Amino acid sequence: MAIFEGTFTDVEGLRLAIVIGRFNDLIAGKLLEGCRDALQRHGVNLETQVDYFWVPGSFEIPVVAHQLAQSQRYDAVICLGAVIRGDTPHFEYVAAEVAKGIAAASFQTGVPVIFGVLTTDNLQQAIERAGVKSNKGWEYAMNALEMASLMRQVRALRTSYTPSLPRVADLPDAR
Repeated sequence: MAIFEGTFTDVEGLRLAIVIGRFNDLIAGKLLEGCRDALQRHGVNLETQVDYFWVPGSFEIPVVAHQLAQSQRYDAVICLGAVIRGDTPHFEYVAAEVAKGIAAASFQTGVPVIFGVLTTDNLQQAIERAGVKSNKGWEYAMNALEMASLMRQVRALRTSYTPSLPRVADLPDAR
């Protein structure tokens, strides 16, 4: 039995994209700081290995993330933003669509697209998750590193595995 796990040290040649929603930028900016800190501490060169894409808000993150993942230029795409509940049902619509869009981008392209969009009931919860108690940006960066490493292993398996299928002529007559 083989066991495969991603690591946090296999960063040579790694390319990352970070998509940041500008709406609630106080929170998104803090998440970005935590994310950059984690990447840098794990050996990622922020100037040459990471590209940054700013979008108006969290709702616009999935379309850009999908295009970036589809380009196959990046080993992982990290999506950062914040959707904070208000007095209208707007929160439910935005949060649900952002989550679905990010998941679809990853599933459709095979590139890890990390969901780093905080969905909180209030500003205080968002502030706590973006740096007062801990910075979730760090966690999102670590998820990207681990998944990029794991997907490298999965791709290597796919390219090295050649199943020995019987030729049609060698199959028993099915009549």
